[in-house]
Amino acid sequence: MGALMNFAIFPIDKGDHIGEYVSKVVKHIKESGLTYQFGPMGTIIEAETVTELLKIVDEAYKIMDPISDRIYCVMNMDYNKNKSGMIKAKTESVEKRIGKVAK
Repeated sequence: MGALMNFAIFPIDKGDHIGEYVSKVVKHIKESGLTYQFGPMGTIIEAETVTELLKIVDEAYKIMDPISDRIYCVMNMDYNKNKSGMIKAKTESVEKRIGKVAK
């Protein structure tokens, strides 16, 4: 079973340079032990269950709450009871057709 989430969270009351705040959440994701892939517009996270992914979202809000009075979050999920390793599989599916993609 596999759950995949594309996720971004950041304060919108801290100006244009928010890497300092976003990095706190990315560090937490990294330390969670879940498979993830960081990108410039969000982070893809893979877990066995949706509950695990929602826990990451909740923890991210707890990280941002003391930092900001206004927090923006966007996410989308793909849950498949019959698959795991979806980050790798989805990437390989496209690369099989067009060759290596930039990471």
